[in-house]
Amino acid sequence: MDAGDFGVRPGEVMADLPEGFDAGLHFIGRLRTPWTERAACPKNGLQSDAVCTVEVDPAYAPGLASVTGCTHLILLYWMDRATRGLLVQQPRHADGPRGTFSLRSPARPNPIALSVVELIGCEGDALRVRGLDCLDGTPLLDIKPYYASTDSRPGARVDRAGATR
Repeated sequence: MDAGDFGVRPGEVMADLPEGFDAGLHFIGRLRTPWTERAACPKNGLQSDAVCTVEVDPAYAPGLASVTGCTHLILLYWMDRATRGLLVQQPRHADGPRGTFSLRSPARPNPIALSVVELIGCEGDALRVRGLDCLDGTPLLDIKPYYASTDSRPGARVDRAGATR
């Protein structure tokens, strides 16, 4: 999608994206959420208790074997309706422009998003989860187990003022 779909705010900078792609992807399913408009989506998965559905395409369903042994999963998904190519953004929560790679915004050269979700249940090729923050129908790229022992970084921080390079 181009910048016209969601707009570019004053002070934002767009990249000139290449004509071709470096890699090919296969969507392995779709995410079903209650949100159909961007304004209704939570800013992150902790802002909602909504139970959502991860629909895995039947061809990829065998990959769900043993997934119920996980309490939490990492979902990687493609924000297909996001503006592509923003390098500098003007977030509503910040006092000035920020570099895209210092933000979790879906507007970026490759609109890949991730959420750590709680696995509530599995029924065939569908997972019930809590902790998503995307529009209904968002394409699913991958599912990975969340390991608290290696994925958690308790000392990690983000300076909200934003340091310059």
